[in-house]
Amino acid sequence: MTSRKKILPLLAALLFSASAFAESEEKLDHDNSIFSVFVQPSISFIGFSEREYFQDAIDTIYYGFKGAAINSAESLNVAKQDFQKVNFCFPITAGIQFQVLEDQFLSAGIGFIYDNESVVLTDRKSSTHSYEYTLQGVPFYLEYRLALPKNFITLSTGGLFSLAVRWYWVLPGTEIYTTWGYLGAKTPLYGAGFGVSLGYLFASWRSFKLYGDIGFNSISVTSNKKFSDIVPNGPDEKAKWNLGGIQLQIRASFGFWNKPKPVDDDDDDDDDSPKKPKKKKKKPDAVKDTAKVVKDSLNIAKDSASIDTAKVDTTNAPLDSAKAASDTSNTAKDSTNTALDSVKTVPPAKADTASVPETPANKPAEKVPAQEIKTKGD
Repeated sequence: MTSRKKILPLLAALLFSASAFAESEEKLDHDNSIFSVFVQPSISFIGFSEREYFQDAIDTIYYGFKGAAINSAESLNVAKQDFQKVNFCFPITAGIQFQVLEDQFLSAGIGFIYDNESVVLTDRKSSTHSYEYTLQGVPFYLEYRLALPKNFITLSTGGLFSLAVRWYWVLPGTEIYTTWGYLGAKTPLYGAGFGVSLGYLFASWRSFKLYGDIGFNSISVTSNKKFSDIVPNGPDEKAKWNLGGIQLQIRASFGFWNKPKPVDDDDDDDDDSPKKPKKKKKKPDAVKDTAKVVKDSLNIAKDSASIDTAKVDTTNAPLDSAKAASDTSNTAKDSTNTALDSVKTVPPAKADTASVPETPANKPAEKVPAQEIKTKGD
């Protein structure tokens, strides 16, 4: 009982922290892990109906102590505790998970179940006597998990739901041992039972995932020994019992191999959060862009041709005007040159000496003979 009081607050703290962690995360659409490992603590209510054999044994011992009391004082000293009416324990499981197809997973896990029930009886002399029995199991299972599409669930917010089915085997170490004896379980090859559960992927952080599951399993166990070997007044037929029941479990997984996270997710039809605009496909845009570039190139070429024609005409007009002006100038120049040539060809008129009297002014200068210049040496 003391261990249960310690475990319950720890489990409650784990659930609270997981819930708080989940509220801060975005809605999850897929588990992208391809290969992952997981640890799964759980709460189990074992359907062990054979507990009545042990309670009957305790009652028999108690009434024996009562009958042995000599007086009322000794009778008052006799006291007993009863076994719990529910076998309540905390199994733990570890295993691996592999995503074979989109949202379809195969898992293999091995667990450990331990449930110890003990009581204390007091005899007429106030001496205490302890009696107990322990259920122990080592189940191995294969699991198939199918993630349910979000549009299949009417909830508009939250994580990813999944449905899981399991098949169990029991391994050596599955047994019952009590104050009066011990019996081991058979380990048949064909298996020992099944399980079903509804899971909920409510939190994710990088490669870590947190699932919450609720379900039922049945793990039927048999032995070659009898209950009468381990409890007084037990039945004489071969012992059989069940380690299954209702289970609440949390699976913490870590993905060693993950698929790349998709940029756009088209199956979020039920999400309330605003969606980012979808990216256009590249191929159709490339075709459209190519056609547009070709069309623009043709238009540019056509416009260039028109501009060149206009440019040629506009440029040649001033050149032609300048040429015409130059030709006009050349024509005037030629006319001037022709007039000058005409003037040069006309001989100058001879002056009439008879009619003009000779004066000193117009008398021609007489030529003076050159005198020889003599030097002192001559």
